[in-house]
Amino acid sequence: MSTTAVAPLTIEDAETLVDAARRAAEAAGVTVSVTVLDAGGHLLAFRRDDRAVLISGETSTRKAYTALQLGSPTADLVDAVQPGGLFHTLPTALDRPLLFIAGGVPVHRDGRLIGAIGVGGGAPEQDHGFATAAVEELA
Repeated sequence: MSTTAVAPLTIEDAETLVDAARRAAEAAGVTVSVTVLDAGGHLLAFRRDDRAVLISGETSTRKAYTALQLGSPTADLVDAVQPGGLFHTLPTALDRPLLFIAGGVPVHRDGRLIGAIGVGGGAPEQDHGFATAAVEELA
């Protein structure tokens, strides 16, 4: 059996993601925190502007973790955690709380999940746009 190696998310990739999300947020006049995790859930890069709400750092990290664990943008998962939704009880089953608010986006390379970015500080729809713009710039 042969497997094809996929390059992991590097520190340079993580810095590119953080910078792209920051620039997108600044262009919209929003101050955000940005977290980038590798495929194992390890922190590769983090940025919190002093003007950002303090909780935005925790929010961005949990959004990235959620996108990584479920392999889907957090914006696509909001309905799944509503009563009767697919993941209604999932957040209590894991060792780290998940956060189902738009702003977490998985990062893929060659069709494989290699990490995730989370953005917090703006409105959820804005955070999703900033994270998505960063992933698109990396591609």
